[in-house]
Amino acid sequence: MKSQETPFEGGPMDGRVLPVLLGMTGHPPKTYRIPVPDPAGGPPTVLVYRRVPRGQSRRLGLSQGWKYVYDPTGRGDGGGPKWPWRRSGDTNG
Repeated sequence: MKSQETPFEGGPMDGRVLPVLLGMTGHPPKTYRIPVPDPAGGPPTVLVYRRVPRGQSRRLGLSQGWKYVYDPTGRGDGGGPKWPWRRSGDTNG
């Protein structure tokens, strides 16, 4: 499988660059979840990062890759389709 060095911004992973596995389309996943174990032995805390474009080239406007930005809400539903028959906050498909 192919991986890509992807930078992380915000939250506890700020400034780190990790290899992220790419999907069949050649893009990293839209959300990246990192479980952090609880020192007291309780359930792990999950850090959620959303994929955003890293930047665009000046001449052609092409994407220069991806980066992950910390999502403090922890939901990670940043850019999904907004269906008219769903209520806001409804998580059942």
